[in-house]
Amino acid sequence: MTMNPLTALETSTRIAAGDVGILEVLDAALEAAHADECHAWTWIDDDGARNTARELQHQLDAGQVCPGPLFGVPCPIKDLNALAGAPRAVGSRAVGGMLSDHDDGIVTRLKAAGVIPIGTTAAPEFGLPCYTEPDGREPTVTPWDYTRMAGGSSGGAAAVVGAGQVPIAQGSDGGGSIRVPASCCGVVGLKPSRGRVSAGPCGIDGPGLVCGGVLSRTVRDTAAALDALSGPWPGDPYYASASTEPFLSACDRDPRRLRIGILREPVIADAQVHPDILAALERTAVTLESMGHLVEQTSAPFGPSEWDSFRCVWEVGAAAIPVPPEREEFCTPMSRWLRAQGRRRSGVELAEALAGIQMVARQVGQHWQRFDVIVSPTLAQPPLPVGALRNDGDPAADFDAQCRFTPWTSLWNITGRPAMSLPLHTTRVGGVELPVGIMIGGRMYDEATLLALGRALENARNREPR
Repeated sequence: MTMNPLTALETSTRIAAGDVGILEVLDAALEAAHADECHAWTWIDDDGARNTARELQHQLDAGQVCPGPLFGVPCPIKDLNALAGAPRAVGSRAVGGMLSDHDDGIVTRLKAAGVIPIGTTAAPEFGLPCYTEPDGREPTVTPWDYTRMAGGSSGGAAAVVGAGQVPIAQGSDGGGSIRVPASCCGVVGLKPSRGRVSAGPCGIDGPGLVCGGVLSRTVRDTAAALDALSGPWPGDPYYASASTEPFLSACDRDPRRLRIGILREPVIADAQVHPDILAALERTAVTLESMGHLVEQTSAPFGPSEWDSFRCVWEVGAAAIPVPPEREEFCTPMSRWLRAQGRRRSGVELAEALAGIQMVARQVGQHWQRFDVIVSPTLAQPPLPVGALRNDGDPAADFDAQCRFTPWTSLWNITGRPAMSLPLHTTRVGGVELPVGIMIGGRMYDEATLLALGRALENARNREPR
């Protein structure tokens, strides 16, 4: 399944040492992208990427740069983000297709790190669903089984990394949109703390649910990207203080003895959890105990009724997306339904929902005050068949099915705390091996502990007999 086994860090190390040329690395990625069978790309920039590769190679050969951990690494951009010169579809037939005239903040930071944006990857309309099945194109599927979903909304990013076409890809997460596809595609996906990765200078943070990041195949690659992406832009409404150590360094230290809570219970919906996923959670708990951590069961810190505050904010956010009235009919039924729900909300309801989110965050903080880390499944099921969640005839049922599929992820967006999905286990469904993500969530601004623990779990998985 994997075309290129090299990680981002391995790739940049070989480039810096002169063992491989940047253009050689890029051409291999472009070849893999054009051979993609996951329907993961919306645009591939052959000429622009090659020009960038030549310029970076010239700077390296002339000694004009000190190459960092991501220098020369090909990395696509999610279709929701602005990449100068790229057509930006935002997964929508209603508003998509215009060329971006600027790079947004996260793209600017990636380029500054020497990353080569080689194109854009698929996302569902406006990034709203947890599946990537936009109208007008083939659904994006997991490289593990081309009949099953890649997840969303960073589905294209997760698929190209999972398929080995590139070692790393940019994504974003407003309710699980990095972690859901990470689980479906068997890759690493970290949602950083609120304010860790700025939406600036052009982005709007709103209620602070959305955070940018990457999909990668290793925890260390994710840490290197977080080092590159972290830091404020002037005027940011949320700001995470600088880490006391590079995140990449945190991966290589002992995470110390942690108090870890194991969360089996779904939070936002009454969901049926696949028995193999619960078994994977139990195996993870055993591994953590064998490492010397203090492990105990914990319960959900709130329920579906408290989660309704998030739902209100999500609906109003969908309604606020600018769509010309004459183009509204070209939106998907799910988008139209969410936008209609949002328009029905009053200003008082929104104010109460924003206050409700803050109260839930306080409730979570108190409930889990004694824990350093919370461990749960990422999803209630392995990646489902394409179309299993989408229901154009009944968008309300579609939304409810998405909640049952992702009953843990949005908790971390509400609280602003960091959370990471790790590809620690697999299961067999219908004779096909499929990935199972385990999610580890931490204290606010404590990505370092998650990265250290994630690296330790990754090493334990790699030592297991295959």
